Parts: sequence; structure tokens; C-alpha cells
Amino acid sequence: MEQVDLQRYEVTGLLGMGADYEVRAAIDRDTGRQVVLKRPSPETLRHRLHDGIAARTERLLQAYQAVGHRVPTVSVLHGYTEHANHDAYFGETFGQTYRVTVEERALGVPLMADIKARFTGVPIGLGQNLFALFPLLPPPQAPALAVQQQLLDLEEAFFDAGYILLDLRPHNVFYQPATGHLTVIDCGALAEVNGAPSRRGMRPPDIHDFYLEMLKFYATPQAPPTQASGYRDPYGLRPVVNFERELDQMAQQFRAVADVQVQEAARTLIAQVRQRTYSTFQDFRRDFTAYLATVQAAHQRLPQQDEAQQAWREALTWLRAEYWQRYLFDPSSALAGFAV
Repeated sequence: MEQVDLQRYEVTGLLGMGADYEVRAAIDRDTGRQVVLKRPSPETLRHRLHDGIAARTERLLQAYQAVGHRVPTVSVLHGYTEHANHDAYFGETFGQTYRVTVEERALGVPLMADIKARFTGVPIGLGQNLFALFPLLPPPQAPALAVQQQLLDLEEAFFDAGYILLDLRPHNVFYQPATGHLTVIDCGALAEVNGAPSRRGMRPPDIHDFYLEMLKFYATPQAPPTQASGYRDPYGLRPVVNFERELDQMAQQFRAVADVQVQEAARTLIAQVRQRTYSTFQDFRRDFTAYLATVQAAHQRLPQQDEAQQAWREALTWLRAEYWQRYLFDPSSALAGFAV
């Protein structure tokens, strides 16, 4: 990771626009490498509301130097610009100063696509449902429970280095179906382990906030769909707003699960997270992995297993649509290992 000059990069298109950041695709003129340029969103720059985003970028750079460069599931951070006015490069007149980071483009497809694409008929929850929640027919070379286990590995590495990494929602995770490898493209939502309360006296995040995210986005009381349409929409679309309320809703939903073993495993997780009583990361990993194994066993006992697998196969073919080729994703090779 080094300080770079933006003139080295040729912008090729807009990849995404969030509340905090804008992401553009670019080519490194020196190496030919495909990269992304990430900066505060234009709206925050226009209204001079980007100070908090700039501070988040600085924390990211610090954490990447400490641990991110050692974690294979973190998008490679090639460089960053000086804290300067970049109006000339982007063709703007905001008059603000900020850093731009340069990251390697992630391979594969996002577990959740751009929410705006939903209005054009794109099944934006396809990746999350196929590969994280209902991985009914994974390719032989992909490890079992690939998404959840890699996210746990990632978080454990940051936690051991003194950080809590949050906002690991599916839209921040890219997945390569052929290998099961994932890449997290946004590690900016960082908190320090044993951080101090905010100025308003609010409790600082702790590792149980990450555990809640794993339950909200990568576990579900729902059974695998028996119609392909059940793979279209993402699960747990909104971010965590209220810790207790989220857990209340989960507990209520899992009480309706018919499989007693799944219900009991989920109840254990929810109770421990609610009380914030997991003393070690490994304790949560043990219980969460046991829950996932119980879910897998329940899926194998489905009375409508043939219909569920057929729905899964049909939904998988949707990844061959033109929309997904805007990413670094070749469906002909990425899906070749699946028995469709």
C-alpha cells in the first residue's frame, strides 16, 4: 500500500453509490490492473458533510496496515491519495479535500446486488440465498458453509488485532461460485475492542454486535424455497437498528420452526448474544457452526427435497443474465462445476 497519484488511473465507469461512498471502476495505466476508486459520495462533499467519512477512511487505512493486508478475504488495498482537493480529476467544483483509496476489483458477484436494480427485475438477493442461506448443491471444490466460515475467519483476525469489524452485510461481500472464495469490499465500519462510550454516553460496539449481524444476514428460520422465485429477494435487507428488537424478532421467528433441533440451536445463540455472555470468539464460532450443521441436516431431511433442489438449480441459471456480467464474473466458467 502506497500513496498514489490519481492521474495514474483511467476511470471506466460508476460501480456504485452509497450514502457514504462513491465507487468507480478504473484501469491502472501503469499495470493494466482493474481497480476501484472509492471516495466520499458527491452529496456529502457538496454539503460539506464528509468529515465523518474521512475519519472512517483513516481508520480503514490504519486497520489495513495492522491486519487487513494479511487477510485473504479482504479486498486488496493498493494505495491512497494525499488528503487534497480532487475537483479537477472528477470534473467538479466542490472545493473540498479528502482521500481517495484505490482497491483491487473483487472477483465474483455480490451476495446482494444494488438495491436499485430490484426495480428493473434483477433478483438482487440471489447470491445470499443460493450460497449463504440455502447452499443445497455446492460445487465439489467449495468448502462446506464457505460464506459463514470465511466471515468468521475474517472477523477473528480483526478481533485478535484489537478491532471489531461491522457492517458485513451481503452487499459488502463478493462471492466466487466456482471456488467458494469470498471478498469483503468494505472494511470501514471499525470499532476498537474495549472502546470508550460515545460523548452521549452510548455503549460502544462490542463483538456481540458482529454476532448479531451473523444471525441476521447469514442465518434464517425459513426453509429452502420450493419455487425459484423464493431466491429473488434478500433476507434481512435493512441494517441492524436496535439490538434487543432484532433479537426479539429472531426469537419469535425461530419459535415457529418445526425442527426441534434447529429451534434449540438457534435459541442458544440468541440467548447468549442477547445477554452478551460469549466470553471468547471460539465459543460463538462453536455454537454458530453447530447451528449451521443442524440446519444442513434438516435441509437433507426435507420432504420436498426434489422440488427444493430443482428451484435452486433454476435460480442458479439466473446468474447467466447480462446484468451479472458488469462484475468480474464469467458465468460459463464460474458455474461449470454445478450439476444443473
